[in-house]
Amino acid sequence: MEQRALASSLTGLSMALGVAVMICVIVIHSVTVRQFEQDAQGYHLIVGGKSGPLQLVLSTVYHLGKPDYPIPYSYYQKFSSGEFADVTKLAVPYCLGDSYEAPNGKLFRVIGTTPDLFDQIVYQKNQDGSDRRYEFRAGRNFKADHFFEAVVGSVVAAQAGLQVGDPLNPTHGITGTGEKHRQFKIVGILAPTGTANDRAVFVNIEGFYLLEGHALSRPEGVSVEELICSTPIGTANDGSPVEPLADQLREVTSILVVCIDEFGPLVLDTAINKSKERIAQAVSPVSEVARMLDRIVGPIRLILFVMTILILIVAGISILVSIYNSMSERSHDIAVMRALGASRRAVMSIILVESILLSLCGGFAGMLLGHGLIALASPYVEAHTGVTLSLFQFDWQEMTLVPGLLLLATVVGFLPALAAYRTDVAKALSAG
Repeated sequence: MEQRALASSLTGLSMALGVAVMICVIVIHSVTVRQFEQDAQGYHLIVGGKSGPLQLVLSTVYHLGKPDYPIPYSYYQKFSSGEFADVTKLAVPYCLGDSYEAPNGKLFRVIGTTPDLFDQIVYQKNQDGSDRRYEFRAGRNFKADHFFEAVVGSVVAAQAGLQVGDPLNPTHGITGTGEKHRQFKIVGILAPTGTANDRAVFVNIEGFYLLEGHALSRPEGVSVEELICSTPIGTANDGSPVEPLADQLREVTSILVVCIDEFGPLVLDTAINKSKERIAQAVSPVSEVARMLDRIVGPIRLILFVMTILILIVAGISILVSIYNSMSERSHDIAVMRALGASRRAVMSIILVESILLSLCGGFAGMLLGHGLIALASPYVEAHTGVTLSLFQFDWQEMTLVPGLLLLATVVGFLPALAAYRTDVAKALSAG
């Protein structure tokens, strides 16, 4: 009896481990896909240099990879006062290429941008369909005329121990090995958004332009007097006046574009991507992310899903072997039951119920174990990817596990149940 209990426990454990792995695959894939899709919302197009479309989206939206091929600042001005202004509701410039190394050695991207990113962009939708805008856990947004103010994401603040009022020195380049730049002052810490922006530092673009190595060389044939500066004079953190960089000496890495209507993206796509100038490209982040998920994440998820199904099949076979091997020991008990009036179908049903109970108990234990593992891994995953997981993160696909386990238990329990059905009562009793 003790051996049978041990065998049943180990069989249930194998089923629990298989279900736990499947739960982790289902939930993490679901959350990750939703995270990627949500991060790409809030604007219609990303306009940037002529690199790969996916690279442009990854570097701009998810702060991954190396930003390439910046575009002239004059091209950005087309969206505010130039040829694209009539279809543009909002254009937010991004300047990439710097990083911030925390005291603990962790590295975060630094983005030069304007206050409109946090004042005007809707980064997600709430469950009731209302707009979800950026909020500040502490402090405020940086001001356009305060050139050396910064805002940090919630993950950056937590991992680097930063507070409002602390100084922050960006490092030239994205590897953290470059020279330290001029100091910025943290004036705001973002509330958690569940997006990649939780893991980034945002500085006033005007201050970013004034950092060492960020200004372009003066165009040939253009005198200092001929340089144009469309930005008013601002202030440093000590209140002293600061003259902004001339427009001709600026460039931007990418532009987040919000159009005035649903036809705007089509107009800009044609005007930019089919332009003879071939200076920039316009990319739909939502479409590009969907293609990436289909081509990369989808196949990986399918492989993992197939592997977990194989694990469950192996666990089911172990149930079959465990029950079938115990049939020789239980033949006398079955014969006694038959002698006392139990029908063949009743005996067969008992074996099937045992198989189903083993599968369901192992399955429910696996669900608890899977969600427990997700909860344990949540702080690590959030710290390194910004993806938020929780103990009660459920996905509708989990509901298919119960009927699936019932079907599997019925299939694997049929052979030992059939053996019980065919038990020779007289022979088993005489052997007992």
